[in-house]
Amino acid sequence: MPLYEHVFLARQDLSQAQVDALANTATEIVEANEGKVTKMETWGLKNLAYKIERNRKAHYVMLNIDAPAGVVAELERQTRINEDVIRYMTIKVEEHEEGPSVMMRKNDRERRGRRGDR
Repeated sequence: MPLYEHVFLARQDLSQAQVDALANTATEIVEANEGKVTKMETWGLKNLAYKIERNRKAHYVMLNIDAPAGVVAELERQTRINEDVIRYMTIKVEEHEEGPSVMMRKNDRERRGRRGDR
Protein backbone atom coordinates (compact mmCIF):
# COMPACT_ATOMS: atom_id res chain seq x y z
CA MET A 1 0.00 0.00 0.00
CA PRO A 2 1.14 3.58 -0.57
CA LEU A 3 2.66 5.54 2.33
CA TYR A 4 1.61 9.09 3.24
CA GLU A 5 2.46 11.81 5.74
CA HIS A 6 -0.55 13.89 6.80
CA VAL A 7 0.08 17.10 8.76
CA PHE A 8 -2.69 19.35 10.00
CA LEU A 9 -2.80 22.62 11.91
CA ALA A 10 -5.52 23.05 14.52
CA ARG A 11 -6.76 26.38 15.89
CA GLN A 12 -4.76 27.96 18.70
CA ASP A 13 -7.67 28.22 21.13
CA LEU A 14 -8.16 24.44 21.34
CA SER A 15 -6.97 22.52 24.38
CA GLN A 16 -4.45 19.70 24.01
CA ALA A 17 -7.24 17.19 24.73
CA GLN A 18 -9.27 18.58 21.81
CA VAL A 19 -6.24 18.37 19.52
CA ASP A 20 -5.69 14.76 20.58
CA ALA A 21 -9.37 14.07 19.84
CA LEU A 22 -8.89 15.48 16.31
CA ALA A 23 -5.89 13.19 15.79
CA ASN A 24 -7.85 10.20 17.10
CA THR A 25 -10.73 11.03 14.75
CA ALA A 26 -8.31 11.08 11.81
CA THR A 27 -6.90 7.74 12.95
CA GLU A 28 -10.41 6.26 13.16
CA ILE A 29 -11.21 7.44 9.62
CA VAL A 30 -8.08 5.76 8.28
CA GLU A 31 -8.61 2.52 10.19
CA ALA A 32 -12.32 2.33 9.31
CA ASN A 33 -11.33 2.30 5.63
CA GLU A 34 -8.73 -0.50 5.91
CA GLY A 35 -5.72 1.75 6.37
CA LYS A 36 -3.23 1.98 9.21
CA VAL A 37 -1.69 4.91 11.10
CA THR A 38 1.86 3.83 11.92
CA LYS A 39 2.91 6.92 13.90
CA MET A 40 1.24 10.00 15.38
CA GLU A 41 3.23 12.99 16.63
CA THR A 42 1.96 16.16 18.25
CA TRP A 43 4.48 18.91 17.62
CA GLY A 44 2.76 21.37 19.95
CA LEU A 45 1.63 24.97 19.69
CA LYS A 46 3.89 26.89 17.31
CA ASN A 47 3.96 30.38 15.82
CA LEU A 48 2.76 30.76 12.24
CA ALA A 49 4.70 32.74 9.66
CA TYR A 50 1.55 34.77 8.92
CA LYS A 51 -2.01 34.97 10.21
CA ILE A 52 -4.38 32.25 9.02
CA GLU A 53 -8.03 32.94 9.74
CA ARG A 54 -7.07 35.35 12.57
CA ASN A 55 -4.75 32.77 14.19
CA ARG A 56 -1.14 33.64 14.98
CA LYS A 57 -0.37 30.17 16.40
CA ALA A 58 -1.52 26.63 15.68
CA HIS A 59 -1.26 23.12 17.09
CA TYR A 60 0.73 20.91 14.68
CA VAL A 61 -0.01 17.17 14.35
CA MET A 62 1.60 14.65 11.99
CA LEU A 63 0.30 11.19 11.06
CA ASN A 64 2.20 8.52 9.12
CA ILE A 65 -0.39 6.62 7.10
CA ASP A 66 -0.23 3.30 5.26
CA ALA A 67 -3.43 3.20 3.20
CA PRO A 68 -4.92 3.20 -0.31
CA ALA A 69 -5.52 6.52 -2.08
CA GLY A 70 -9.28 6.40 -1.46
CA VAL A 71 -8.70 6.48 2.29
CA VAL A 72 -6.57 9.60 1.97
CA ALA A 73 -9.27 11.26 -0.15
CA GLU A 74 -11.85 10.52 2.57
CA LEU A 75 -9.50 11.77 5.31
CA GLU A 76 -8.90 15.03 3.42
CA ARG A 77 -12.65 15.44 2.82
CA GLN A 78 -13.39 15.06 6.55
CA THR A 79 -10.50 17.38 7.46
CA ARG A 80 -11.74 20.04 5.03
CA ILE A 81 -15.18 20.00 6.72
CA ASN A 82 -13.79 20.35 10.26
CA GLU A 83 -13.80 23.98 11.46
CA ASP A 84 -11.05 23.36 14.02
CA VAL A 85 -8.48 22.52 11.32
CA ILE A 86 -7.09 25.63 9.62
CA ARG A 87 -4.63 23.94 7.23
CA TYR A 88 -3.64 20.41 6.22
CA MET A 89 -1.28 18.75 3.79
CA THR A 90 -0.87 15.13 2.74
CA ILE A 91 2.13 13.95 0.77
CA LYS A 92 3.02 10.56 -0.63
CA VAL A 93 6.41 9.26 0.52
CA GLU A 94 8.60 6.35 -0.49
CA GLU A 95 9.15 5.21 3.10
CA HIS A 96 8.34 6.44 6.59
CA GLU A 97 11.06 7.88 8.77
CA GLU A 98 12.14 5.59 11.62
CA GLY A 99 12.17 7.07 15.12
CA PRO A 100 11.16 10.64 15.89
CA SER A 101 10.64 13.11 13.06
CA VAL A 102 12.92 16.07 12.39
CA MET A 103 10.56 18.39 14.28
CA MET A 104 10.68 16.21 17.40
CA ARG A 105 14.48 15.94 17.24
CA LYS A 106 14.68 19.73 16.89
CA ASN A 107 12.58 20.16 20.05
CA ASP A 108 14.89 17.80 21.97
CA ARG A 109 17.98 19.75 20.87
CA GLU A 110 16.41 23.04 21.98
CA ARG A 111 15.55 21.62 25.42
CA ARG A 112 19.07 20.25 25.93
CA GLY A 113 20.57 23.57 24.81
CA ARG A 114 18.57 25.52 27.36
CA ARG A 115 19.65 23.21 30.19
CA GLY A 116 23.29 23.63 29.18
CA ASP A 117 23.05 27.43 29.55
CA ARG A 118 22.33 27.22 33.29
